[in-house]
Amino acid sequence: MDVLGPRIVIAAFDGWNDAGEAASAAIEALRTSTEYDLVHSVDPELYFDYQYTRPSTRMDAEGRRQLTWPEAGLWRPRNPAPGPEFWLLTGAEPARTWQAFASEFIDVALRDDITGFVTLGAMLSDVPHTRPISIFASSQNEQVREAHGLERSLYEGPVGILTVFEHFAENAGIPTAGLWASVPHYVASATPSPKVTLALLDRLEELTGVDVDRQALRTEAAAWEASIDAAAADDEDMAEYIRQLERTRDTWDSPEASGDAIAQAFERYLRRRDDGPGDRKR
Repeated sequence: MDVLGPRIVIAAFDGWNDAGEAASAAIEALRTSTEYDLVHSVDPELYFDYQYTRPSTRMDAEGRRQLTWPEAGLWRPRNPAPGPEFWLLTGAEPARTWQAFASEFIDVALRDDITGFVTLGAMLSDVPHTRPISIFASSQNEQVREAHGLERSLYEGPVGILTVFEHFAENAGIPTAGLWASVPHYVASATPSPKVTLALLDRLEELTGVDVDRQALRTEAAAWEASIDAAAADDEDMAEYIRQLERTRDTWDSPEASGDAIAQAFERYLRRRDDGPGDRKR
């Protein structure tokens, strides 16, 4: 049996960990691929700052105003298919009491015999949209690294809620892995990035062996890339900058480029994004 086991939580959160909405969109793609039931949700009063993550309002079918509060929840598949089950942990990144937040979900995971944890994240990086999306796959668990050929992250510095979950899960005896995608920084960070979402799901399949229908995402990814090509065609400075990024990426992909060099570049990206609180909400 794979070290991640038959029941794996896939976790992604809105906010700091989710440039281009790529990770949260991956969770949404998984959630729409089959029926899910809510297992556990947190009390938003305990974990969210409403000035930072505000409630929203909408009209229902009868024209009545409804309030929707920030949330985070764990979902399980209603009718699991053969093979590893994906449980989904998603919502807004909490603003306070992170240890209690993580402990609450880890307790539920232990109760329901969760055997593995995979976190999905996305960061703005100096990468071209025209090349395959880079995914940094890592684990602090030696068995997971050996089984799947993953890196061990040596990053030191501020972290998001995903790292907290990895730490708490490992301490509870649940093996973890993390997948981080690089999002071209010259694309608006609030704009969905389907090519990045597709790359995360492709790498998740490689890691777990679970196939998810991605045909619609492939179409959206092609349209996304074409729209950026069109914008660059009308802006020579942007086009030249993309060509520079392409040359750098092609150097990375050359046989002379080592995995260590690419991992070190990933660590530099993480450090550069931690200049201040204003940079952490994507």
